[in-house]
Amino acid sequence: MKFAMIGLGKMGLNLVKNAVDNDHEVVAFDLNADFVKEAADYSDKVSTASDIDDMLSQLPSPKVVWVMVPAGVPTNSTIDTLIEKMDKNDIIIDGGNSNYKDNLEQNKRTTAAGIKFFDAGTSGGMSGARNGGNFMIGGDDAESWKVIEPLFKSIALEDGYLYTGKLGSGHYLKMVHNGIEYGMMQAIAEGFEVLEASQYDYDYEAVAKLWNHGSVVRSWLMELAEEQFAKDPKLDAVAGRMHSSGEGKWTIEESLDLEVPAPVIALSLMMRYRSLQDDTFTGKVVSALRNGFGGHAMDTAK
Repeated sequence: MKFAMIGLGKMGLNLVKNAVDNDHEVVAFDLNADFVKEAADYSDKVSTASDIDDMLSQLPSPKVVWVMVPAGVPTNSTIDTLIEKMDKNDIIIDGGNSNYKDNLEQNKRTTAAGIKFFDAGTSGGMSGARNGGNFMIGGDDAESWKVIEPLFKSIALEDGYLYTGKLGSGHYLKMVHNGIEYGMMQAIAEGFEVLEASQYDYDYEAVAKLWNHGSVVRSWLMELAEEQFAKDPKLDAVAGRMHSSGEGKWTIEESLDLEVPAPVIALSLMMRYRSLQDDTFTGKVVSALRNGFGGHAMDTAK
């Protein structure tokens, strides 16, 4: 199929490459000309657009536009612009880490315009986007889902996508997924901090490798820990400040609204805030893991 991708950053560009490798055609658009050039240079299946009108003019009906820009104002304003310019039965996919409540409000406007809207939570980091991602997709129109399902099936790992039904359910599921991720990373990091404080001199790269071969805690996060310790055995170059992009906080807010206890996720979020005040080894490990899976910036130790 032929679709448009708005946003060619670390996730969007990799999704474009993944899509064209799987015989799709992409109209690529980004405000950064270098990103656009990289996408166009990758394959003759990628065409570029000078603006959104030009982008839409290159698409067959129903037009499918995937928005992959930062959550919040950039995503919301982009979707509002698309609502003004797209036609009835066209399809918008919000693939960023948007708050599902934003999607619910947007859905009122897309529905009024007759535009079909899907919220797609995207996991797997940059390598997943490039080689086989994990997608959680919500949207009210089951018939339009049939139009875009072949795209998701082709760019996801086997069993790596799920149509979750009602609009908002995709990003809700991704929100909870990221809350779980917070807790898992915190537990891994705290374990390494206990090792760091002990009387023993462990090789953390070797420990992470060991734990990822047959142990109960084996995981992609442990693979990333091994990779990061291989680069910097004590993470001396990394400041122990753990930033957060919102999903953990949203998960906690939702748990409070629903009166569902989520103490591990809540404490992991509090520890991220704590790390912004002082350097910790736990913070170093989580910062390194976030860099490993998502390319998130690491503060440099002084």
